[in-house]
Amino acid sequence: MELDFLSAFLIGIAGAGHCVAMCGGITTMLTASIADKTKASISLIFAYNFGRIFSYSVAGAIAGFTGSLAAKSLGFPILWLKVIAALFVIFLGLYIAKWSFVLAKVENIGKFLWRYLQPLSKNFIPVKNVKQSLLLGMVWGWLPCGLVYSTLTWSIASATWQNGALIMLAFGLGTLPALLTLASGYKFVTEMLRSDLIRTLTAILLIFYGLFSLFIALNQIF
Repeated sequence: MELDFLSAFLIGIAGAGHCVAMCGGITTMLTASIADKTKASISLIFAYNFGRIFSYSVAGAIAGFTGSLAAKSLGFPILWLKVIAALFVIFLGLYIAKWSFVLAKVENIGKFLWRYLQPLSKNFIPVKNVKQSLLLGMVWGWLPCGLVYSTLTWSIASATWQNGALIMLAFGLGTLPALLTLASGYKFVTEMLRSDLIRTLTAILLIFYGLFSLFIALNQIF
């Protein structure tokens, strides 16, 4: 199970460019709404990210509980859930590289919920205090995102709500460096993460990792 936590963390790291593209706008807006770079302003940025990662963890707990129901009540084999998780990592790599958009169809499912949640974020903008920033992050954590959904399949395969939550916590921590870099205003690093070269290398890394995970799962089944 420790390997699943590490894998989730590395997926968060590897998806840095995608994180910047998906959450860059809200992070930039949050940073721009802060008048100075005092200790108070830094606390707002961390509160937003804490809220975002908290929502990931809640989603992971729900996914893990769902996986446990599938395994215990329906008798669905855990290893086949791991096969599905590996396939989603491959789909994620193809999606990031823009070679296939199968994962975009999964994102569309999440847009139904996001349609009701997104208007809530307007209640916390402009951000004036830690509470608003925290709540904004909690709402934004439910933004439809292929990177999040792919990692959630690992939570489902964990088959417990505790491990599901921890997997998404590890993933969220993996996304932190990219978004904190963006919030700090390091434009060179941000542009590099958005580059076609980094996107392609990230995609290839994820595809190979997905294939490796798929091989391990199928080898255990057969």
